[in-house]
Amino acid sequence: MGVISLFSARASMLVTVLALGVSTTPVLAQAQQNVSEDAVLAALEKLPGYIASTQRRSGVPGIAVAVVHNNKTLFAKGFGIRKKGEPGAVDEHTVFQLASLSKPISATIAATQITQGKLGWHDPVSDYLPDFALASAYVTRQATIGDLMAHRSGLPAAAGDELEDIGFSRAQIIARLQQQPLTAFRLSHAYANFSTTTAAEAVAAAANTSWEQLAEASLFQPLGMTRTSARYQDYLAHDNRASLHAFESEQFQPLYQRTPDAQSPAGGVSSSVTDLALWLKLLLNTGKGESALLTQAALLPAMSPQTLHKPLPSLLKPPSFYGYGFNVGFDEAGDLRLGHSGAFLLGASTAFQLWPAADIGMVVLTNGGPVGVPESLIADFTDTVRYGSPQRDWYAAYREPMKTLYQPVGDLAGQQAPASPTPAQANESYTGEYKSTYFGPAVITQQQGALLLTLGPARVPLPLTHWSGNTFAIEPNNENAPAGSRSSVHFTVENGKATGFTIAYLDQHGLARWQR
Repeated sequence: MGVISLFSARASMLVTVLALGVSTTPVLAQAQQNVSEDAVLAALEKLPGYIASTQRRSGVPGIAVAVVHNNKTLFAKGFGIRKKGEPGAVDEHTVFQLASLSKPISATIAATQITQGKLGWHDPVSDYLPDFALASAYVTRQATIGDLMAHRSGLPAAAGDELEDIGFSRAQIIARLQQQPLTAFRLSHAYANFSTTTAAEAVAAAANTSWEQLAEASLFQPLGMTRTSARYQDYLAHDNRASLHAFESEQFQPLYQRTPDAQSPAGGVSSSVTDLALWLKLLLNTGKGESALLTQAALLPAMSPQTLHKPLPSLLKPPSFYGYGFNVGFDEAGDLRLGHSGAFLLGASTAFQLWPAADIGMVVLTNGGPVGVPESLIADFTDTVRYGSPQRDWYAAYREPMKTLYQPVGDLAGQQAPASPTPAQANESYTGEYKSTYFGPAVITQQQGALLLTLGPARVPLPLTHWSGNTFAIEPNNENAPAGSRSSVHFTVENGKATGFTIAYLDQHGLARWQR
């Protein structure tokens, strides 16, 4: 299976992994509380036990949790360690990489600018980014900031992620989105980090500043979120930060770093649970009293259904929607639930949820790859508030489907090499420089008798292993290619010399083709 379709499966899993729902309550702030104060306090007493049990079962090194209720932070604690093999406990101030939990934060930042009258959700992106272009001239003219925030522009799932993996910048990736094929405009939902990122760049352009500066000035500073940033270097500057731990060989290991600056609005924010509690309180209280920072009129569209991102439901399963950066859906009692999960396969998993009818917000951050820890802890707690105890084994329920996130990609993954391969050409037939309009430059060199392919601005090294004839194998290992991935690289040869090649795992849309 090609990597783009697997990107799509992973993206769909992460965006729907919280079984969230939404009521049709038109005014968020007017929802009536349907749980007692005693029920909330009783659930908080049980929460540390749930955390300890889930941490023990999962093996995740570190967890931080915050719960807000009635405009108060009732719980903010850390558990476990920041990095395996090193001293340093997680506490309520430990900074974690948030991954896609960044998206609703970015939507909130956009809403602050809408509050100030600098733009609107329905403004075309091209009004603020004159060079913006997609494959259709019509979509280029019509696509709004809301369309891209809701992932309904027609861009394929995960469009641009493969470019980030090999070192392209934000601006370079956005410019190349024009080469991606489009599905039906405003009739399809395909989750893509660089859809959110493009919308955020338009918001920043409307404010005449960079996205990172806008995030700090419009939201982080006003709320006192002193440990929150949209810059990776700011995350690294904290001594009290949680390291990534990838889940490989059935255990969490601190193997990688993840620099998400290119997609910062979609996945590059870092923060602590104490800071995020301030954000949750802002969201729950918007509309209860007008503020200069954020109005209900600006925020409510982001928290309203904009696209259906699950198949049409059966009578037993309510629909699940996406707003502008928020998951939106119904719970079993018909209450509004809003939230988002975030994950890096290289070692982070996060989630938050708002339950406006109970005036509850909860956020869970971990420094381990996605295995269902944040989502299950939120479900354990909210079940306990409503019913007195969890109604099922939520960790097991979330853990099983998340195993699909770790399936290797590539057409040769899990295959045995041919026992009697057809001979290749001489190494010199393949060496040289190649170009792709979408993926940029590639160079094949010979080192100690073996061929090495390097891709993109980062010159990512990929050793070529002969498979058969003019087909070689590579083993990518990155955020979108888990351990065990293996793909064919097939060369076109004329008169004994390679004229081009195709990398199968990147070629879902016919873009991964290089020519001399």
